[in-house]
Amino acid sequence: MDLEPYELAIPDAEIRDLAERLSRTRWPADLVDDWSRGTPVAEAKALVDRWLDGFDWRAQEARLNALPQFLAHVDGQPIHGFHVRSPRDDATPLLLCHGYPSNCVEFSRILADLADPMGGATGGATALHVVAPSIPGYGLSTPLVGTGWDIPRVAHAFDDVMLALGYDRFAVFGEDVGAGVAEQLCLDAGERVVGILGATDPGAIATEYTPPTDHLTDEEHRRHDAAKAARAEDFGYLALQTTRPLSVAFGLADSPVMQLTWMAEKFHEWTDPVGAPSAEGVDVDDLLALVSVSWFGGAGDGAANQLYDTAHSAAAWGRHHDRPQGITAFGDEPLMRRILNGDDHLTGWYEHPKGGHFPAMERPAELVGDLRAFFGSLQPA
Repeated sequence: MDLEPYELAIPDAEIRDLAERLSRTRWPADLVDDWSRGTPVAEAKALVDRWLDGFDWRAQEARLNALPQFLAHVDGQPIHGFHVRSPRDDATPLLLCHGYPSNCVEFSRILADLADPMGGATGGATALHVVAPSIPGYGLSTPLVGTGWDIPRVAHAFDDVMLALGYDRFAVFGEDVGAGVAEQLCLDAGERVVGILGATDPGAIATEYTPPTDHLTDEEHRRHDAAKAARAEDFGYLALQTTRPLSVAFGLADSPVMQLTWMAEKFHEWTDPVGAPSAEGVDVDDLLALVSVSWFGGAGDGAANQLYDTAHSAAAWGRHHDRPQGITAFGDEPLMRRILNGDDHLTGWYEHPKGGHFPAMERPAELVGDLRAFFGSLQPA
């Protein structure tokens, strides 16, 4: 497999092109001032103003380039990511798998902390060699070289990357789509996976992948039904991309404002507390850095097509495996534990009253602490 060091160096011409496209935006009618129909026009204009005038891409680029990066090619598919080694040679390798609509930039603020066993906000004795790739079609793991990038194929590619980096045994963290990748690695790599820690938030109990709920009380069933009804309003993005990804891909590939508002809506819906993209713990410039990498990588259509492949795959989520598994739950929703670990079958359970779908950006100290605690508790064979 071809694997080489990588450094971000977006050409000035691409940065000028982005600014020109933003300045020529043709805005839709400003009909409502809330988020019921998607990102409101006023919110979109404020974000675009920041992207044009207050956001310094070169400063963000330098920040990201302070972290070692790689570019691999698996079956001809580019896979970009971060690789930060701990100063301790005996550190446990950890693969971080992001979800939709993110990319590896989501983890950029916690990588150095995870790799340094005595540094950062949490300290402690658990050292980790950290690998954070973007899923094919996301971030700079672009362009997609073909169809068929479902969860098993992504997991196989990430396994190849870990082996190429010298890690034949490793731990895995996953959220959203990344949680499916983590589960698949347990099935495919078996004992080479030390264990997996998944992140969840209240929205996760209202999807088609929710485990059986026969054990809930009547009141809990009513609460669960209400959560599913509320989540149904949020599934437009998924219905479109898992059925007709090209219908949205042209806009995502051609319009930076569509890429921005498409992602900003998910940050509004899925962060805690629900609010503006700069809601608690999510800095606007960090959001814009993540969106910028998606824009420069041309990732909008890739992510849409990857979701389509996942939805049309024969592989199902929620299959049994024998690897140690834990969950870190963010958000004040008792049903998460009742549904996901009602019988206490998990090796580890961690919960935090605040936080949401993007814990590395919302609650980084808590996530780092849980990763260290869970994988530190596992003794590699």
